[in-house]
Amino acid sequence: MGFATNTPDHGAIRRLRIWYGLIVVILAIFGIRLFYLQIIRYDHYHAEALQQQFKDYQIPAERGLIEAHDGGKVVPVVLNQTLYTLYADPKFIKDPHADAEFVASSIGGDVNTYETAMKQPNRYDILAKKLTESQKNKLMAAKKPGLDVETHVYRTYPDGDSAAQVLGFVDDNGQGKYGIEQVLNSQLAGKPGLLKAITDAQGVPLPANKNNVQIPPTAGKDVVLTLDMSMQHQVENILKQGLQKAHSKAGSAIVMDPNTGAIVAMANYPFYDPSQYYNVTDPSVFNNQAVADEFEPGSIMKILMTSTALDQGTIQPDTTYQDSGSVTVDGFTIRNVEPLPSSTISIKVVLELSLNTGAVHMLKTLGGGDINSQARNIWHDYMANRFQLGKPTGIEQSYEASGSVPDPNKGYALNLKYANTSFGQGVSVTTLQMVSALSSIVNGGTYYQPHLVDGYMDNNGNLQSIPPKVVRKNVIKPSTAPEIEGLMEYVFTRNHYVYNSNVHPGFIEGGKTGTAQVASGTGGYSDSKYNGTFYGFVGVHKPQYTIMVFMQTPNLPNYEYAGTEAAPIFGSIADMLINNGYVTQ
Repeated sequence: MGFATNTPDHGAIRRLRIWYGLIVVILAIFGIRLFYLQIIRYDHYHAEALQQQFKDYQIPAERGLIEAHDGGKVVPVVLNQTLYTLYADPKFIKDPHADAEFVASSIGGDVNTYETAMKQPNRYDILAKKLTESQKNKLMAAKKPGLDVETHVYRTYPDGDSAAQVLGFVDDNGQGKYGIEQVLNSQLAGKPGLLKAITDAQGVPLPANKNNVQIPPTAGKDVVLTLDMSMQHQVENILKQGLQKAHSKAGSAIVMDPNTGAIVAMANYPFYDPSQYYNVTDPSVFNNQAVADEFEPGSIMKILMTSTALDQGTIQPDTTYQDSGSVTVDGFTIRNVEPLPSSTISIKVVLELSLNTGAVHMLKTLGGGDINSQARNIWHDYMANRFQLGKPTGIEQSYEASGSVPDPNKGYALNLKYANTSFGQGVSVTTLQMVSALSSIVNGGTYYQPHLVDGYMDNNGNLQSIPPKVVRKNVIKPSTAPEIEGLMEYVFTRNHYVYNSNVHPGFIEGGKTGTAQVASGTGGYSDSKYNGTFYGFVGVHKPQYTIMVFMQTPNLPNYEYAGTEAAPIFGSIADMLINNGYVTQ
């Protein structure tokens, strides 16, 4: 009988050992790889995972308010208002017609327009903007799928269109445009905050996560302007009425404190509503004309010419000269607007009758009796370096124009060119530059930088004023100021009936008209288009306010002059300042 024996299958055992070894090697590889990823490279992959979960959210900063004076108070003129934008996500809207009817019944508007938007293939269609809190609450209470709102902060203007060009506006991107809003945009805008947060799978921040980083926003500064809003409103009304009476489409008026350079009223016409800037069809209305528009000033320049000659001692207030009614310079004849027979003329009469020949005579006195290099350079020094013409003032407004003063030593027909500048032709200025120059004369010789910003509110609600900035001292000698004031008072008193303006006993008022031909664009001047200007001062013992009025190309009969139409606006502003107690004893 035989016995069966189990002979080991060495091949199978060997294969089993090979597979076992391979498994061990694979497991070892996976183990090493896991050790590498989880231990050695842990920080890298952890940071990468967090980076994918991290979301950056910008936290908007609250824009600073703009405030101004109103009597003895400080009042807001630009505020922030939270409003809402309604949008639709058509993907989630089940019944567009019913939802459109609901929206129309809640906030008004056209059902068909809403329904069309709700049927669009987009994931986001705006249905309405600037909804109020109550409108938003009514819409959201219905819990309609696919309808939601976004929060937006808008600028509001309690005074409507008042001081619009001074203030400017904020566009839909949150950027300040024009005026104070643009020039002080960085201070007003503040600094947005930042939230870096871990989110869930839907992108919703997990607020309790220790890895979140939050930087709070810094609110913008609250700025206080030098404007007096009661005065501002009245100046705007006076300007509008005066321009409409003269059939002028545009103009500006400034009231300045000559002893600080502070602008207490700055009006531009036509007006616009900065809360609805998007409805404006002519963008030029956004510009502050008083700052941005250049023009030839006309005969108001004779005050600067007279101040220069008085300051140089080449004339005195009672100086006389022989005037033939015309003067020839570089082969060209300069005449007065109204013919005057040859006679002995005083400086008072030069200003009273606004004689171009008299202005040329004063320029000649600077050159020892002739227009020459000495006369041109002295007059240029006063215009450009003392009265600061031909350069921006640096006021807190956008797009300020610099104007221009001709070079005294370069070009052709220099004597004629400078003769023309003595009565306000061939030189370009802004309304602001001229009232600032006049202020530097009547205050005794200090040129203060004109400014609209009084200061900023601190965290306790206290005004931190900015001191006035002196640009130049000794513009004129202190003794020259009362001389020019006296001459301007004489002119205003003698002509007040022509200016249709009142004289107020116990108060001092002085001024000067200007009528300047408008350049034709073909190298000459128009025979039918003129700009009107008037500037002057009002006070008691000394000028407390300087006033400048500019009137663009009024449509007047041939016998009237633009300057005499600007004068009544000045007179009405002076009346208002005196009658309302702004001018004090």
